[in-house]
Amino acid sequence: MSDRVKSVTPYVLTIPRDTPYLGALRPGETVNAQGYFVRKGNQTVYPTVDRSILVRIETENGVVGWGETYGIVAPGAVLAIINELLALFVIGRDPMDVTAIHDDLYGLMRVRGYTGGFYLDALAGIDTALWDIAGKLVGLPLATLLGGKRHERIPAYVSGLPQPTRQQRADFAAEWRAKGFSAFKFASPVADDGVVAEIATLREALGPDIRIACDMHWAHTAEEAVALIRSMEPHGLWFAEAPVKTEDIAGLAHVAANVATTIAAGEEWRTVYDLVHRVERRACGIVQPEMGHIGITEFMRMGAYAQANHLRVIPHATIGAGIFMAASLHASAALAAVTDHEYQHSIFEPNRRLVSGDMDCAAGFYSVPTGAGLGVEPSAEALALLKEQN
Repeated sequence: MSDRVKSVTPYVLTIPRDTPYLGALRPGETVNAQGYFVRKGNQTVYPTVDRSILVRIETENGVVGWGETYGIVAPGAVLAIINELLALFVIGRDPMDVTAIHDDLYGLMRVRGYTGGFYLDALAGIDTALWDIAGKLVGLPLATLLGGKRHERIPAYVSGLPQPTRQQRADFAAEWRAKGFSAFKFASPVADDGVVAEIATLREALGPDIRIACDMHWAHTAEEAVALIRSMEPHGLWFAEAPVKTEDIAGLAHVAANVATTIAAGEEWRTVYDLVHRVERRACGIVQPEMGHIGITEFMRMGAYAQANHLRVIPHATIGAGIFMAASLHASAALAAVTDHEYQHSIFEPNRRLVSGDMDCAAGFYSVPTGAGLGVEPSAEALALLKEQN
């Protein structure tokens, strides 16, 4: 007789950090009573801590799977969606029916317009935990369960250079180059002297063969983005990420059609349906699924759709404890269209203590964790934090 889900329990995990994500606060950026501040460069809210949501699912036979989802702002919204709605429709189900469960949960709120946002974040955490259980039940790594490894290791690019000055950011990148990394991405909201000066300084410090991308943080009109990208192109721009607001699909297509640089997008998308509209307009050449937002089922659907339309996949990596990072690496290993994966150095290495297993990133490459399911579990320290904080 097949096993059944007995319980679904979400937890908020808060991890203090010395320097906020993307670096120290700029003039005019202040922290409010909830611990949030707004980056002036992109008008986006960030917390002063790292925070995510872990989801523990246990079966009647005692098999435990772990998922993780995005939780850096208003994590209580995701907790409520799981505890008050989704969990009750997962308990009693066969975890091997993971994609069917995903689609059933997604359909519960479709007619009310809940096809994104916190609802899909909550679904992503459950979906990842169920896939972890499925792998454990059959004794196979997730990548094998998803069709087999296409990549034994995955090239990693260094994302974010959280130093106060342009020269210090270039020197910081050079330190990572010396560690074996050959690709980098800088964030335009904290390029205080402008993106052209930023990429020129990086190019001078890193040399002609290093790939350099720019994250434009959805901050521009289509016309502004075209001009900025063209101005960076003489310095060898690898890709330009998120040049226009996410709602502006026509603008994204306009940018893609009017620059020589490949356009990357997708970290904020929640389902393959978000990708369909961009592909119809050939609005990007690189798709950036974020496991913390979408879970394994939608990640694989996005990857397959991108591959069928001859697009590259370079997954995004956001703030987390390492559970959805492991899921992202397994799924990436199983997708032929994946060429690289983002490496958040200020998150991955400091937070490695929060998971067990052999997941690693060194000398410019990720290694996929081994073992059944995700190949990682919350460490004793992480479990203690969950008990203390929840």
